[in-house]
Amino acid sequence: MDVQAQDLFGSKPLSTKVENYITSLAAEANVNQSPSPEVKSYSDTVYFNYYQLGLSLQFSPVDGYKLKSGINQHDLNYKKLSLENVYLYNTPPRKQKDQGSTRSAELAFSSYPISPFTLNLNPDIKDKDGNSLARPPTIAVHPDMSGKDFVKVLLEPDRKGGGTGPSSGSIGIWCEWLNDGIMVEFGGDEAKGPHAWEQGKDAIWKIITLFAPTLPSR
Repeated sequence: MDVQAQDLFGSKPLSTKVENYITSLAAEANVNQSPSPEVKSYSDTVYFNYYQLGLSLQFSPVDGYKLKSGINQHDLNYKKLSLENVYLYNTPPRKQKDQGSTRSAELAFSSYPISPFTLNLNPDIKDKDGNSLARPPTIAVHPDMSGKDFVKVLLEPDRKGGGTGPSSGSIGIWCEWLNDGIMVEFGGDEAKGPHAWEQGKDAIWKIITLFAPTLPSR
């Protein structure tokens, strides 16, 4: 069953919508019961990491709620936390995991269990001259999709970066489509180094970040 992570924005950590989502993912991953998250809290945000599901949920405080770094999960005020970002992981092959340039925290995550999964796209995208751009209403994401595959459907990103830094710890390239609320980070040798943007079209995605779309100005 295809679960829509994009429907979760603004939800509370223990809301029915989030719990049903986790339960559905656990079934897809053949996990006997819904796994409990590892919760990491900071002064401005809280992460609920579901390593077995290739998923991380980022909650931000609302209504003046003040967080503290390292606060115990049971001491959090769930009613004053709102889901802001969803991170979906695509676990790289072992040969990429062994490279020192891969952030160790990412290696704990399995791959997101639904494949392919569907993301909704903004139907009203225009170019700089105000002309509507033809795109499908959704994109089906497969684990072997590369940079060129995303651009073929989403068209040119609003923002992009990465591909620089020392050879032992360079930053992989990333692309962001603000009006869709989608950011994609890419992994592998093609995504790093001085020639990353020349070779990056063949790099496979490793993390997709979903956030509330930035609506275009009228």
